[in-house]
Amino acid sequence: MNARKTIRLMVVLAAAGFGHAALAAEAGAAAADEAISKVRAAAQFLHQKGSSGYAEFNNKDGRWVWKDSYVFVYDCRQDRMMAHPMRPDLVGKPIMQITDNTGKYIFRELCKAGAEPHGGWVEYMWSKPGAGALSRKLSYSLAADIAFASGIQVSAGIYDEKLTVQELDKVLERMSDPAKYQAL
Repeated sequence: MNARKTIRLMVVLAAAGFGHAALAAEAGAAAADEAISKVRAAAQFLHQKGSSGYAEFNNKDGRWVWKDSYVFVYDCRQDRMMAHPMRPDLVGKPIMQITDNTGKYIFRELCKAGAEPHGGWVEYMWSKPGAGALSRKLSYSLAADIAFASGIQVSAGIYDEKLTVQELDKVLERMSDPAKYQAL
């Protein structure tokens, strides 16, 4: 792609409101808007399927895994991981005591963010699929409305060293406004 086409593409994306958050994604790296869309689709899926849908989120080759990201499901009220495609060892285990290498209680923060009306973002350190080493991860969390199960949330994250939670909140705000984001 020549420089002129690249500049045009950047202008179009910026005008569309994607800005830094969408452009930051490298080839093969999940973008913030993808994580939000996947989490919302996962919450909708669980609303329709109920707890019988958990199994689909454990499939590392399934539709809930894409690029370098994946959707995981947990129960904040029962303190349990319900589904995780990359870490099956966590499924059924308590989660509230899990910390990253900085001492941040990851799931306490995710549960708090996911309880917000449109969900929210949490920054922490986590192992990137295929990388082995810890990376900075920003996960979007959202409550899932499932019959006979309160406290269920779904999350997916992006690995990025530069994006801020405030920038990601702007993407979330744009995607939560039907006038600005027609996909809703």
